[in-house]
Formats: sequence, C-alpha cells, structure tokens
Amino acid sequence: MSISTQLLEILACPQCLNGVRLNETGDGLICDTCCLVYEVKDDIPIMLISEAKKAG
Repeated sequence: MSISTQLLEILACPQCLNGVRLNETGDGLICDTCCLVYEVKDDIPIMLISEAKKAG
C-alpha cells in the first residue's frame, strides 16, 4: 500500500506550508521549496521538521 493521491493533495510541508510530492522510490515526501525529504514509514509520513533530511 502507498500514500493515496487524496492524502498527497492535502499534505503540506510543516516548515513552509507548500505542497509535497512523493519521491521516485516512494519512501519519502519531498518539499521542493525547502529541499527537505520527510520519510514515509509503514505508509505513514513522518512530517516533523526535526526528522526531515536535506534533499539530494
């Protein structure tokens, strides 16, 4: 199971409040504005700024 399209439409980066997108491998959500990746564990996005990693 993966994150639904409906959930992706309402999720926002907690730092800048812009939308996020699923990365290519499906295990993280990327905020293109902040260049942060929020990990997805067991189909649950971990949307904590302190847990995010820099993209790329």
